Amino acid sequence: MSAPQALVVMGVSGAGKTTLGQSLAERLGWPFFEGDDFHPPANLAKMAEGQPLDDADRAPWLARLNQLLQDQLSEDTSLVLACSALKAEYRAQLRAGVESQVRFIYLKGDYALIHQRMQGRVGHFMSPEMLESQFSALEVPDDALVVDVVQPVPGIVASLIARLL
Repeated sequence: MSAPQALVVMGVSGAGKTTLGQSLAERLGWPFFEGDDFHPPANLAKMAEGQPLDDADRAPWLARLNQLLQDQLSEDTSLVLACSALKAEYRAQLRAGVESQVRFIYLKGDYALIHQRMQGRVGHFMSPEMLESQFSALEVPDDALVVDVVQPVPGIVASLIARLL
């Protein structure tokens, strides 16, 4: 049996990380984890007030997600994680200790499309006004599978599975 792996679906808020991640996990038969569920309440409150997180805010969150990856992988459990992972530094923190078992899937889309999607969301802590800070922080990965978010989710999932297997 091959070693378990973690697929981290990353990108700016509104790119479709949760939707795609859940669909991909379901097709693979793997558990799905929503990275936002691991934010401390103070981070959620800050973002809900329209304030972007800084590196100090993100540090404990990234540590919790790295621990999740290590725990799941050490139990021989493959998984899909939705996490913004906007900077190379954050991606390095996520994969620390499990480098060879973590692959990133970057959801790439233009500002106008993603802003439009965000305006249609109801009850999400991240407001469309925060999107600019997400794009400003984004360091496009050079080691990720890149997916154009214009495509329909079923097609993206099928393409990813073909590329991963």
